[in-house]
Amino acid sequence: MNILFVNACPRQNSRTQLLAKYLLSKLKGTVHERNLATTELLPLTEETIALRETLVRQGDFDHSLLALAKEFADADSIVIAAPFWDLSFPALLKLYIEHINIVGVTFAYHADGKPYGLCQAKKLYYVTTAGGPIINDVYGYGYVQALAQNFYAIADTYCVKAENLDVDGANVEEILSHAKHDIDTLLN
Repeated sequence: MNILFVNACPRQNSRTQLLAKYLLSKLKGTVHERNLATTELLPLTEETIALRETLVRQGDFDHSLLALAKEFADADSIVIAAPFWDLSFPALLKLYIEHINIVGVTFAYHADGKPYGLCQAKKLYYVTTAGGPIINDVYGYGYVQALAQNFYAIADTYCVKAENLDVDGANVEEILSHAKHDIDTLLN
């Protein structure tokens, strides 16, 4: 089993990363970490979009511009660790998504215009933490879940979260312990 760990945690002592690594320790397979804080991710430009469309048409899937998408499409299972910031996730994850969302690599379209997935992963785990409550995760996990299920054909998506970690009086260890218990329950 080839497990891709997409680490969108900019902080070294990230609680999100701590939970993700706990989850990864419970999965069977070889883990490859894609650390977005150390991966060069530049916003797409008109030129880079045109180049990647040309590369896909030519079938040149070994080009570095398609490497992240190919890595994502070839994973058997995916774990994304992204803290909940400003009702969403860090901008690094959005840039990563732009780099993997490639027609002909991670998804394609039927003749009627409906997308279908080209990814081989059967499961995607999204791990997040928040200092306060996660009131609406439509722009965080919900966004990733919609892409996974509607474009990448990854039907089984799971969200593990620990919230209210920075609220006055919060028992951080207990909250993280509950999240670890959720992971144990999810994987059994």
